[in-house]
Amino acid sequence: MFTLLSRSTTLKHLASSYGMATPRSFARRFIAGEQVEDAIAAARALQAKGLLLTLDYLGESVATTAQATAATREYIRLIDDIVAAEIERNISLKLSQLGLAIDRATCVDNMRRILEPARHHDFFVRIDMEQSDYTEVTLEVFETLWNLDYRNIGVVLQSYLYRTERDLRRMNELGARVRLVKGAYKEPASVAYQQKADVDAAYLRQMRLLLDHGTYPAFATHDVALLDEIKAYAAERNVARDQYEFQMLYGIRRDLQSRFVADGYRMRIYVPFGREWFPYFMRRLGERPANVIFVLRAILREKT
Repeated sequence: MFTLLSRSTTLKHLASSYGMATPRSFARRFIAGEQVEDAIAAARALQAKGLLLTLDYLGESVATTAQATAATREYIRLIDDIVAAEIERNISLKLSQLGLAIDRATCVDNMRRILEPARHHDFFVRIDMEQSDYTEVTLEVFETLWNLDYRNIGVVLQSYLYRTERDLRRMNELGARVRLVKGAYKEPASVAYQQKADVDAAYLRQMRLLLDHGTYPAFATHDVALLDEIKAYAAERNVARDQYEFQMLYGIRRDLQSRFVADGYRMRIYVPFGREWFPYFMRRLGERPANVIFVLRAILREKT
């Protein structure tokens, strides 16, 4: 049902009109806005609080080469806008937005068009991970770019996939920067852990691999128990606080975000924006309704 709703142009128009109507609108809690100016304003507010950031221009699974080309142009324009605004030079993107599902070579070409100005302006570009069907090809594209000497890139791995520990070692050997997440997509038992306890245990095993052998890892989670485990293991292994970072979603557990900065940890906020926020939001609900519970719990647990 949610997937069908995400395709409704009428609902998208209504959501755009009312969901983003005021700074206090519900959607604005989690999406910076529809325009790049909104994202830059949100970024400046975050930086004023001592937080790091990465901007994500929403849009994924494009259907045509023309759409992939348009998204590429938007990211190139975003790089220019960030430079002009003098905010932190860090962006995140999805390969399906650049045409991965249409033609792999086109996707690589589009990535290179983005990475050239990004490298020139000293940006870091994180390639987000998508459904498990995309995992191997995403890593292959990443390795292709790495071997073309683009070193201003990182990738995301999802702890609930059985294959992730192998993929972590693969990225560690390259010296690539990894963001570790639990995983937000609905995946079958044939490829992913289904129980929270198993996902958490996998996350902690992978966290140790990253702190012991990784290159400036990023730990993206709002789970307080996992956060405490990460801090304790880093301290035990004498890993300095500037050798790794934590990451959280825009608008989620702002109390924890501020607390980590006050305690001297590096905390980066993932800031999504763009007109495609409604389809993005609805697809996430359709893929995994448990995401709704996660958001509601995060709001209730937040202490401001």
